[in-house]
Amino acid sequence: MPPVFRFAPSPTGYIHIGNARTALWNALLAEKLGGTFILRFDDTDTERSKPHFVEAIVEDLAWLGIKPDRIEHQSARIARYEAALADLKARGLVYPCYETPEELDRKRKRQQARGLPPVYDRAALSLSAEDRAELEREGRRPHWRFKLSGRSVVWEDGVRGASHIETSSLSDPVLVRADGTFLYTFASVIDDIDMGTTDILRGEDHVANTAVQIELFRAFNAAAPKFSHHNLITTLTGEEMSKRTGSLSIRSFREEGVDPLAVALVAVLTGTSEPVHPVASLGDLAALLDLTKFSRALTRFDPAEIRDLSKKLLHAKPFAAMAPKLAALGISGPKAEAFWAALHGNIDRIEEAADWWHILMGEQHFVSAEPEFLAEAAACLPEEPFDETSWSRWIGAIQARTGRKGKALFMPLRLALTGRETGPELKAALPLLGRSAVLSRLAPAPRS
Repeated sequence: MPPVFRFAPSPTGYIHIGNARTALWNALLAEKLGGTFILRFDDTDTERSKPHFVEAIVEDLAWLGIKPDRIEHQSARIARYEAALADLKARGLVYPCYETPEELDRKRKRQQARGLPPVYDRAALSLSAEDRAELEREGRRPHWRFKLSGRSVVWEDGVRGASHIETSSLSDPVLVRADGTFLYTFASVIDDIDMGTTDILRGEDHVANTAVQIELFRAFNAAAPKFSHHNLITTLTGEEMSKRTGSLSIRSFREEGVDPLAVALVAVLTGTSEPVHPVASLGDLAALLDLTKFSRALTRFDPAEIRDLSKKLLHAKPFAAMAPKLAALGISGPKAEAFWAALHGNIDRIEEAADWWHILMGEQHFVSAEPEFLAEAAACLPEEPFDETSWSRWIGAIQARTGRKGKALFMPLRLALTGRETGPELKAALPLLGRSAVLSRLAPAPRS
């Protein structure tokens, strides 16, 4: 049976590079193995979940090249969760609790002060029907906890190998809050059962959740998917990434103009044994994926690596691949391909090409502090047609005539022809400009 992978973000902010890493691994593994990739929004928390973040996540994933086979919303499945909870209640597998968040926090602090683990003490199980009725008359509404078995849960993790957790060391998980909203731990299991999820790949901060969810799968007599937990990445300063703080968001890289493939490559390969290196496409990246390549160590993410790789990818792209984007910037016509060949190694972002097209193809005149030298250079300019040898022949003639060499020879010419101290090689720019434009730029500025 083809595998089913999923990515289940909460739409409470823009996804960051860590989220993208999980999404890309799941989507690309689904592609590699001929399976299905589901984008499932954990949006049961209606107060924090926002529609514009849903749209932003879909847009950011599309920019990275991820197109889900299905998009699901947990907020549309509340009736299903209510039915599943009713089933657990009927079988006595969940129980109501009435402590407020403040009371629970104080209880945890008391346990920690006594050197005890901050695990819920199941005090609510000792409440009588009369106790519960009295609490509800006071205006309290229960949250519902799932009663863990207390046994060891064992699974073969796709990254970590043989894994186990003693559920006696965990608090019975809350499945539904006092306000009636369902928590991800519960809703996710119901979704994975109904949607046929076969593989769950997520960060290792979810390892403890796995034991809880496996017991929930068992409670519903359903087979658990294969769980895999990859290592986490942090900022360069060691901070955890968060959607709420906008830390290294995919949107910020989009706005910066970097190549989405560069973002995907660094997101996917950072923290693995596969070195970060350029590939031609997401399909080629998918072919590299193997869960055994994940490191077990926490890895720091350097955004500069994305920018450097983005430049390398841009510099390597042939004109045919770039022609549509160049045309959108107004760069087209018989000189467009030669222009890209001359320029592509000298820009960091495709948008910079528009500036250089204006510089090289438009009517320009840049004021020079050395008009006499430029007049000497103009007298040495070869006749057309210009070719790859024209520049070296011209420079040789100027050097012989003026005795100049090095920067004193090259820089006045570059400034006169482009107005900038750096840029594409002038031997490639010369044929683009043509003899008439070169002479015009070497001539003294017209009097106003």
